Parts: sequence; structure tokens; C-alpha cells
Amino acid sequence: MELILCGHEDRYAVEQLCLSLFPQGTEGKAVSALHRGKTWLTAVTTITIGEKCEKNIRRLRASTETVPLRRQLLQQSFYLAALPHLQKVPVWGALAGVRPTKLTTRMLLQGLSLEEAAKKMEKDYFVTPERARLAVDCSLSTKAFTEKLTPNDISLYVGIPFCPTRCAYCSFVSRTTGRSGGLLEPYLDALEQEIVLTGKLLANSPFRLRTLYIGGGTPTTLSAAQLTRLITALKTHLDLSECLEFTVEGGRPDTLDPEKLQALRSLGVNRMSINPQSLQEPVLKACGRPHTAADIFRVYDEAVQAGFADINMDLIAGLPQDDFEGFRRSLDGVAALHPANITVHTLALKKDADLFDHRQGLSSPEEVARMVDYAEETLRSLGYRPYYLYRQKYMSGSFENVGWSRDGKDCLYNIAMMEELHTIVSLGGGGITKRNLPNGKLVRFPNPKFPEQYISQLEEVLAHKEELFRQMKG
Repeated sequence: MELILCGHEDRYAVEQLCLSLFPQGTEGKAVSALHRGKTWLTAVTTITIGEKCEKNIRRLRASTETVPLRRQLLQQSFYLAALPHLQKVPVWGALAGVRPTKLTTRMLLQGLSLEEAAKKMEKDYFVTPERARLAVDCSLSTKAFTEKLTPNDISLYVGIPFCPTRCAYCSFVSRTTGRSGGLLEPYLDALEQEIVLTGKLLANSPFRLRTLYIGGGTPTTLSAAQLTRLITALKTHLDLSECLEFTVEGGRPDTLDPEKLQALRSLGVNRMSINPQSLQEPVLKACGRPHTAADIFRVYDEAVQAGFADINMDLIAGLPQDDFEGFRRSLDGVAALHPANITVHTLALKKDADLFDHRQGLSSPEEVARMVDYAEETLRSLGYRPYYLYRQKYMSGSFENVGWSRDGKDCLYNIAMMEELHTIVSLGGGGITKRNLPNGKLVRFPNPKFPEQYISQLEEVLAHKEELFRQMKG
């Protein structure tokens, strides 16, 4: 889809909506125009696909213009012009961002009731009542966590960009240990230096660490001894006395065993992820995951025996060789374990994933819709409630990823990260520190993506950390 802007430069707001509404490779032209008059600010969108041309005009009083209202106006006009070209009404309406709950959270913090916030999402962004309710429900958790935070609270992310093998749907930056296993020890050497410096910088600052998350990649690709080394360094050099939550992303069952699980728990890790993605053997094989459903159940039991009460399990709706019945069996099987968290993702086809070029056997958007709806209906009936939500580009059916929790066991890091509630300092290859500014904007400090780059550019990484803390303190 060719996109032309006239009279404005808000490309991102319109372009993201265009990508969300129209499949990649759609042949056509969209013109998004903005006209400024003395009284009215007018958005005009014309979308032509084949011989069909649709036009929509929206306006607001020029005296009331703000950046958010202007972008909302442009998106409303684009959405309404696109709607006649679409086969079905998009559940997220005119919303294009990855964080729709930031809107509902702001509404709740401004004093709107749940019903008023949901209605505003329906009216202003054409979101369906079901998705408006989902967003508002997630914002309840965000609001509750926000009220516990102080301006000096931060979270810490530690990246381990290694995996045993690469899953077909994965687009994350990581190295497989089969080819790059020799990098593990040099990488940990470099990471430990960043941990030591960050500890010193934190000790000389007013900030307190509230959540700690080790992600990847697959952090449990590391051996029990390497995990012990890493976490001991974190505990030695960082003040974790006020850390509410310490998560390790276990991810794949084939990287976990009783020795690792017991080591993690004894070192103070209190939350673990064990992610099946599916319990169907043909689906696991199609995704390149070298484990069975039996392995998932075995590892979950081992984690419980090691003392983990807060366990997250991920599922993906729309994987190759899956269908509604297969997804239903997977969800029911995971739910029967009663984990603290179940995260239901919708498959996103990313360019860096192997699946991008090999799409055989994917579920239709209609079948994915059944999967997502079944997950919500089932999990709500079992006492789970949604606590965080985000969207991605190129998601099947343009749905969403939702984290569900029971007994109030929300993952606080996920909320802080997705809602951008406070600064998240990132260590390791591929990590991106996001510093919250008082005006609500973010400044990003990216580390080098790949382990080799991270190791070779460590001196620059450390200098950036010092500059980050200078800015945070100043």
C-alpha cells in the first residue's frame, strides 16, 4: 500500500494503522491529508484499491488541537476510509500502537470509571466492546502497581542472547549455542563488568530496584554453574533488598532440569517461565522445538518441587500445523496445572523469523479468533484475570498478546515494561535501556545487539551506562 501524506508529518501514526489494517503486499494507494482553517482542523483520507475508492472526512476545532488529538483525528479518518475495503471489522478499531492499555490506564488515573473508560475506547477509537473491556481490565493492574511506585523506582533487565536452537517463529536477536557456544564464557565475563559498574552507579544514586528480569534468548541455556555465577554477581553488586520480584525466563523445557531449578530458587529467584507454546507434538515439531509435551509436564513438576509458586506458561495462537481443537487441548492442558500466569500470544510473522518465508499450515485469522476468544472465556471462568496486554506488527488477525494471572500474582516487570511506568535499565547484548523523562517521553540507550559486538564494544557500553546515570541523577 502506497501511503502519501499531505499537510502533515504524522507518518508513524498513520503508517502503523495502515500496516495493521492491510496485509503486506496490498496493492493500492492511501492519501492522508490535513487542512488547517481558522475554525476547523480537518483530516481527509482517500484510499483506492483497484477500482474502489473510499473517502472520509473528520474534523475538530482548531483551538482544541493537541498532538494526541491531531493524531487521533488522522487515525479516525484513515480507519473510516479503510473500513469499506476490509472483509471484517477490526477488533482494535483505529488503534495502531502496541500499548492500547496506556490509554485506558490514563483514563482510570484521571478518574474515569471502568464503564466510562470502556465507552470512550469504543467512541473515540471504534474498539469493540470486548476489547475495550479487556484493555480496561488490564489497566486495573497497572493502576494498582502505579499507586505503589515512587519517582525513584526502577527495574533491571539482564539479557542472555543465546538459545540451544532457533524456533521457527522467533525474531529475537540471539546466537545458537551449537555454533556460538564458545562465546558464553567471554559474554559472562563482559556482562559481569557491566553488573559491577551498574551496582556502583546505583549505590551512588537515589534509585531503588523494584523488579529484576533475566530474559533472552533463553537464559537457562546457561549451565547451572553459569547461572549461579551470574546471579551471585547480581546479588553481590546490586541492592536487592527492596526488589519485589525476580524472574528468570526459562522458556524452553529442554534447557531446564532439577539442578538448574533448585539452584535458581536457592539463589532467590521467585518467578519462573516455562513456555510450552503448544502441547501438540506436530506443532512443536513444525516450530523446531526439540521437546515433547511430556517434557513440559515433567519440568513444571520439577519447578514446583524446587519451590516455585509463581510460574508463567506461554502459548501461541496460530502456530503452523495447529488448529482450534489443538489449541483448545493445549490451553486446557496448561490451565489444568494452575500456574500463576498464563500468557496467550498471537502469532506475529516477523521478517527475521524463519517462518516468515515458510508459511505453510498456518491457521486462518478466523480460526485464530476462535482460539483467542476461547482462551479468554476459559481463563476468566477459571478465575484468571488479564493484567497486561500488547500488540505487535503483522499479528494474525491483528489481535493481541495477553498475560493472565490468578490470585493477584501479576508479573510486575511486565506491567512496568509494557506500560513504561518507570525507567528500565538493561544490561547485556540486545538490551535497550528506556529512561523515563518527567515530560512523559522516553530516551533509549541501546546496547550492541549481538554477543560478539557486546564483548568487543564493552568499553563503550560502560561509558553509556555512566552517561545514563549522570542524566538520571541530573
